Amino acid sequence: MTNIPNQAQRMKIIGILGGSSDQATADYYRLLNKGMNARLGGWNTAEIIISSMNFAMSEHFVRNDLWDDCGAYLADKAQGLERAGADFILCVSNTLHRVADRFMTGIDIPFLHIADPTARAIQAAGLKRVALLGTRPVMATDDMKRRYRDQFGIDILVPDEADQIATDRIIFDELCRGLFTPASKAAYLDLIDRLVMQGAEGVILGCTEIPLLIEQADRPQVPMFNTLALHVEAALDLALRDVAIKQG
Repeated sequence: MTNIPNQAQRMKIIGILGGSSDQATADYYRLLNKGMNARLGGWNTAEIIISSMNFAMSEHFVRNDLWDDCGAYLADKAQGLERAGADFILCVSNTLHRVADRFMTGIDIPFLHIADPTARAIQAAGLKRVALLGTRPVMATDDMKRRYRDQFGIDILVPDEADQIATDRIIFDELCRGLFTPASKAAYLDLIDRLVMQGAEGVILGCTEIPLLIEQADRPQVPMFNTLALHVEAALDLALRDVAIKQG
């Protein structure tokens, strides 16, 4: 390969399991390219391969607890990313990380788990107990909570059942369809306020569509951990691990 900058030659290719939802997937694509350009300058953007699912499949699997079917469906897509030349894989959905062990079985390239950069950011902030917002499976089951607790020593607080149902409905019926209403934003911020009163020192935006509705500026006093943005930064770090970046 001639007349190609060394940075472009050595950049790792990011494989994305996308489509759950297209809203978050589009934000990943935009932020990965924007972040790569900020780091390398010039005309550089990220090398990305996206395998985008039909969101109706994700909605069907999640709302009907069809996790084995979900894992098998995503395994085929993960294998496709590896065959296409991806150097590592990330999944745009916190919820679908529940079946990561299944869809990464037999895959030789690494998987970048969304909870890990989020947990490291929480540790860096010196927090020990944070609230977790997301789909109902993320909040109601122990998979994600256990990873934060066992691997990073972070205590996770979740809303009660009624608030979990309301939060989940907004995600699936509104945010994943590109609908962002003042009423839903107010409901999420009220929930955060109540979780802080219960002892939460911060909040994990544990669904990658939630940062499209609320942001840190909405509650400056409550540290918010945007799983999508933190995942993107970790992906950029990994993609550029072997690339020397000129400063100045």
